[in-house]
Amino acid sequence: MHNTRSMLVIFICLFFVTLAARSQENLRAQLFGETDKVLAQAREKKANLYGPTSFKKGMEYYADAEDDFKRGRNLEDIRGKLRGASSYFAKAMEACKLGEVTFTSVMAARTDAISADAPKHSTQLWNSAEAGFRDAAEELEGGDVNAAKKEAGEAEVLYRNAELEAIKTNYLAPARDLLKKAEDADAGDNAPKTLDKARKLSLQVETLLKQNRYDTDEARQLAQEAKYEAAHALSLHQRITQLKKEGKGYEEILLAAEGPLRAVGSALEITTRFDAGFDPPVKELVREIEKRGETATHSADVIKRQENEIANLKQQAASMEGRLGSLTEAEKALQTKLNEQKKQEETVAQVAAMFTRDEGNVVRDGNNIIIRLYGLTFPVGRNTIDAQFFPLLTKVQDAIKKFAGCQVAIEGHTDSQGGDETNQRLSETRAEAVTSYVKANIGTNVPLTSHGYGESKPVASNDTFEGRAKNRRIDVVIVPAWAIVGR
Repeated sequence: MHNTRSMLVIFICLFFVTLAARSQENLRAQLFGETDKVLAQAREKKANLYGPTSFKKGMEYYADAEDDFKRGRNLEDIRGKLRGASSYFAKAMEACKLGEVTFTSVMAARTDAISADAPKHSTQLWNSAEAGFRDAAEELEGGDVNAAKKEAGEAEVLYRNAELEAIKTNYLAPARDLLKKAEDADAGDNAPKTLDKARKLSLQVETLLKQNRYDTDEARQLAQEAKYEAAHALSLHQRITQLKKEGKGYEEILLAAEGPLRAVGSALEITTRFDAGFDPPVKELVREIEKRGETATHSADVIKRQENEIANLKQQAASMEGRLGSLTEAEKALQTKLNEQKKQEETVAQVAAMFTRDEGNVVRDGNNIIIRLYGLTFPVGRNTIDAQFFPLLTKVQDAIKKFAGCQVAIEGHTDSQGGDETNQRLSETRAEAVTSYVKANIGTNVPLTSHGYGESKPVASNDTFEGRAKNRRIDVVIVPAWAIVGR
C-alpha cells in the first residue's frame, strides 16, 4: 500500500513537471515566434555578412531576451528586447539589397574559396579575407560606399589567394609530404637527380595552377608524377643505403637487377640471356607480351563469332519447335523463360544504345546493370551539377524507367589524387547530388540510395590521364526486378 502511494505521488509530480515544461515551451513560442521568423529570413539572406553591425546588435538583443526568459523576468521587458532584435534584423536585411549589388565579385570569390575548402587548407588567408569582408560591409552600412569597395577589393584578393593555396594543398599535399620525408631522410645524398625531378614537378604544378587554377588536368597529372618521383627518390635512397651497408659491388647489384626480368621470362616460358646487356632480353619479353595480346584479341573475335552462331541455332530451334506442334508443359516453361531472358537482354541493349561513348557506357555485373557516367563531370572540389549535364541525367532517368520495379544505387568515385578523407567526402556529396536531382525529376517512385567510395574502386590505372578521367565517375547501379530476392 505504501509503495502504491509513493508511485502515485511520483506520477503526479512528473505530470505537473511535464505540464509546466510544455507551458513554458508554448509561452516561448508565443513570445519568440515572430522574431525567430525574422531571424531565419535574415540568415537566409546572409544578413550577417552584408549587414554585420545591425545583425550583431540584433543578436545581442535576442540573447538578452533569451536570458531574461530563462530567468523568469518581466514579459514586457522581454517583448521589448525582441522588438529591438527584430528591428535590427530587418535593418540588416535592408543592408543586403545594396550589399548584394556592391559585393557581387567578392561573394563569388568567397564561394569559390569555400568550395576549395579554404577554411581548412588555408586558414590564415581565409580568416584575413573574412575580416576584410566584414570591414567592407561595416563601411557600407555606415554609408561610405567608396571605402566599402576598396575593402571588398582587398578581401577578394585574399579569398582568391586562399582558394589557390587550398587547391595547391589538395593537389600537392601527398607530394609535399613525401618530399619532406625524402629530405628529412637525406635522400639527396644517394638519389639527387630523382629528388630534384620531384621538386621541379611540384614547382610546375604551382606555376600551372597560378596561370589557370580551373584547368587542372595537366596539373593533376604532374602532381601525381611529383608524388611518384618523391617516393621513388626515397625508395632509391633506402635501397642504396642498404647496399652500401652490405658492401655490395657493381657485379652483385647488376645480377640482382636481372632477377625480376628472369622471373617475367619464366612466367612467359622464355629463357632470358644477359650476355649482351639488358636491352635484348627486354625487347624479347615485350615482343612476346605483344604477341600474346594479339592472340587474346583474336580469341575474343572467335568467341564472338561462336556466340552469334549459337544465337542463330537457337532461333532455328525455336522455329522448328513451332512447326513440330504442341510442346510439353516443361518445354513451354522453358520457352517462357527464354522469352523473358530475351526481353531482358533487349532492354539492356536499348539502354546501352541511349548513351554515346563520351557520355558513358553500360556494363553488366551479374544481374545488375551499371551505367558508368564518364561524361558527367563536376567543378574541382565541388558537388554542383552544371545545367549542361541535365540532358544526360534525363537519359539516366529514362533508362531507369525501362526497368519496372527496380532498385537503384548512385555511386560516387574519384581518382587517387588528393587526400583519402577529401576524396571520400567528395564522392559521397557528388553521389547525393545526383540522387537528389534524379529523385526530384524522374516523376515516378523508384527506391534510390547513394554511396561514396572515394578512390577505393578504380576501373582504370591512375597513372595516366585517361585512366584518372575514367576513375572520376558516377556509377548508376540498377538492380532489376528479376534480380531482387523474393520476386
